[in-house]
Amino acid sequence: MANRFVFKVVEVVSYIVLIICVLVGVAFVTLMERKILGYIQIRKGPNKVGYMGILQPFSDAVKLFTKEQTVPTMSNFLPYYLSPVFSLFIALLVWVVLPYEIGMISFNMSVLFFLCCLSLGVYSTMSAGWSSNCKYSLLGSLRAVAQTISYEVSLALILLSFIVLVGGVSLEMFKDYQEDVWFSVVCFPLALIWFTSCLAETNRTPFDFAEGESELVSGFNTEYSSGGFALIFMAEYASILFMSGLFSTIFLGSGVCSVTFYIKSVLVAFIFVWVRGTLPRLRYDKLMYLAWKSFLPVSINYLIFFLGFKSITYYLM
Repeated sequence: MANRFVFKVVEVVSYIVLIICVLVGVAFVTLMERKILGYIQIRKGPNKVGYMGILQPFSDAVKLFTKEQTVPTMSNFLPYYLSPVFSLFIALLVWVVLPYEIGMISFNMSVLFFLCCLSLGVYSTMSAGWSSNCKYSLLGSLRAVAQTISYEVSLALILLSFIVLVGGVSLEMFKDYQEDVWFSVVCFPLALIWFTSCLAETNRTPFDFAEGESELVSGFNTEYSSGGFALIFMAEYASILFMSGLFSTIFLGSGVCSVTFYIKSVLVAFIFVWVRGTLPRLRYDKLMYLAWKSFLPVSINYLIFFLGFKSITYYLM
């Protein structure tokens, strides 16, 4: 009984350490983004606070959390207040699905848990837009929800294809299956579709319709300031960091305990930023067309192909 209690305490402490590491990582991903965008646009990024701007993220965090918290008079206070907290909670909770191999929280249904967390993220966005009681926020949240639900279908079908191929729903099996060749080499089109869908899921350029400044002011977070805005911001970048790590696990065959995992994850996060600095925003109907008319048929065809492939190999064996 005592050993079990100690094991649970170790699990909780390890998860708290993981959250702290993720939040520090989020801080430096924002710095990386601002530096890269600066060089893309032929200007300097943050370079005043600390050595080469290294303390800029912490300066921003202090500024955001010490500003006055404004609550719109007409807003629905409780959902308005809790939506950013729930959004960050989901973004941090989903990190337990990665295969850590060092005695941390690890379970056999990690892929299904990831899909559940992905679906739950929609509710916080919808709640934030609706509870603000502002037409811009509501329109932004409706766009974000429609976009997220559309691209979730492609993500789920791609994952289902690999579940059929690997023969299980644990991410540890993905790492073991790619010892000789990466899935990104064998299924390059699926890797591209997955990455593009991740851009749409995290509301990043060129799919950031939820935050269209020209027509929606700032989208679903229009009425948020101070800590609420900071929490939404942190949730978005925690999702980017997680999607980068997940891409490295599924398509680049890395375990979390290897140094190469972190190098690959940073490179994928760099591509997220690179896309933002390069591509213009799509038209909204083009976004939906891409999801339902392009990605969905390709994902279904690959799923049918993998089902046939596994059936033939099972029959031959």
